[in-house]
Amino acid sequence: MSDVPHELCVAPMMERTDRHCRHLLRLLAPNVWLYTEMITAKALVNGDRERLLKFAAIEHPVALQLGGADPGELATAAAWGEAAGYDEINLNVGCPSGRVQAGCFGAALMREPALVADCVAAMRARVHVPITVKTRIGVDHDDSYELLHAFARGVIDAGCATLIVHARKAWLSGLSPKENREIPPLEYARVHRLKRDSPNVEIVINGGFTDVAAVEAERGRVDGVMLGRAAYDRPMLIAELDHRRWSGSASPGLEQVRARALRAFVRYVDAELASGTSLKAMTRHLMGLYAHERGGRVWRRALSALGDGAAGLRGLRALVAARVADSCIERDDLDTMASPQLQYS
Repeated sequence: MSDVPHELCVAPMMERTDRHCRHLLRLLAPNVWLYTEMITAKALVNGDRERLLKFAAIEHPVALQLGGADPGELATAAAWGEAAGYDEINLNVGCPSGRVQAGCFGAALMREPALVADCVAAMRARVHVPITVKTRIGVDHDDSYELLHAFARGVIDAGCATLIVHARKAWLSGLSPKENREIPPLEYARVHRLKRDSPNVEIVINGGFTDVAAVEAERGRVDGVMLGRAAYDRPMLIAELDHRRWSGSASPGLEQVRARALRAFVRYVDAELASGTSLKAMTRHLMGLYAHERGGRVWRRALSALGDGAAGLRGLRALVAARVADSCIERDDLDTMASPQLQYS
């Protein structure tokens, strides 16, 4: 699946895009690219590699995002990611958090373009899946278009297949990660210019996209759009975008898509509970499924009130059954459906 275009992507988000979140998003949006939370190369070298890399086959196409600045470590981590079955290895050159800066990677790497190129080249030499980079347009006062263009050319020449650009610069001091997502102004025009200057390179734009119209406006300007918090807080937005782009006239409507996703997610929860996963680790990703809709607050309260284990599962089945009853599709008996045999990579 490595040749799938990046027309629509969901950004890697710490404490959000874990494998349970990605499973739900894939049920809602069959065609979008999904990304893991950032995993440091050092964590894979020193930690529980099998647990960190685990994902289900349903998630494809899915990319492993790595953080790090040591070419050798990143190359090793990339090889493990490829062996685990990921379709792409993505290097984080955009995170501005203090913890990431302390490790001398993330957005701070934009100040060391030669090192980033070495990291890309080292990974490219070890794996066959595409190596991609997610970056900002600049850091602090080093934010001219010329610097961005030179940085892009360096990583592309080193073997980067797709460049994902968050259209804000990062302030490495004085702003929190949340403020870095909101305060520096968006500079979409710089990313558009980068695409014009790099017509043969896949360029994906990221930052501030919260509705269908804004995403559709990027068509023809860049190769794809990546959504972050908006896709997580309101997952039906990514479902609608996927539906508009890839669904045929005979496809079900969005309400049916949501109902079917909920039914399938209940089966997933059932199977995961049997293997020891906490219910709330999974249901927390359902909170935004009715965001900005009538009954959304009731839905969130009901999810929050669920217990854990078998009792919580029964409550979830009842809650989902009530919602599915309002859709226009024939529903299964949620209490008697067999758990699926999930295939993990």
